[in-house]
Amino acid sequence: MPGTHSAALPETSDRREPRAPGSRIRSFVHQRNRLTEGQQSAWDRWWPEFGRDVDDVVAGGSWDPHAWFGRDAPVLLEIGSGMGETTAALAAAEPEIDHVAVEVFEPGLAQLLMRITDAELGNQRLLRGDAVDLLEGAVAPASLDGIRVYFPDPWPKRRHHKRRLVQPGFVALAASRIRDGGTLHLATDWPDYADRMRHVCAAQPALELRDESTPDSGWSRRPDWRPMTKFEARAVDEGRPVRDLLYSVVHPEAIGDVRSVTG
Repeated sequence: MPGTHSAALPETSDRREPRAPGSRIRSFVHQRNRLTEGQQSAWDRWWPEFGRDVDDVVAGGSWDPHAWFGRDAPVLLEIGSGMGETTAALAAAEPEIDHVAVEVFEPGLAQLLMRITDAELGNQRLLRGDAVDLLEGAVAPASLDGIRVYFPDPWPKRRHHKRRLVQPGFVALAASRIRDGGTLHLATDWPDYADRMRHVCAAQPALELRDESTPDSGWSRRPDWRPMTKFEARAVDEGRPVRDLLYSVVHPEAIGDVRSVTG
């Protein structure tokens, strides 16, 4: 799945200020990709209804997903939805939850639009752009019910590790945007990235590991409800371990606002 994105300190302010362009290392390289005829048709017809640009949301200064969906239901944010197969399957399996997918890869978003309309999913919306910009600039503290990051770009070369999404600042920011009792769910098939994720999340006091695979393993069991992605299937075929990390968010009584991944 295309990757979508150090340490930030909690702030007491509730302000959500966008950062200047170029002030942060991005966890992705955005290249314009040509859409197929079917994808372009879906985009032209359905994007105005189901999609928005992150930049537009951030420019508005606040974001009300309940108004977008037209109901007051739990909201889950998926960062890096790729071609959308897993995203659409989870939305179909969880009709009581509203799902928002953030992605920079237009063909993947267009393909997900096709899945949404084919399955008549009323509980799925799409955002094009940088999820970190969204979390920093528009998402209120403790407002999401969960964040999912499945198989983010591992940036395998050592000199590129700084581009990996899951860093201390991102984890602090993500945890601050999830309500008390909500969940942060990470999954990867890249061993050293999995170890780094586990280390970073263990250092975040608001996160408590759930569903350990074995006592004191530090890993969560793979949930049966998470669909098998093509990345996971390839990893299994190649003998690489797939790691899930599922955390409950437990905030102190007063939650501060982490405003950026860079402090």
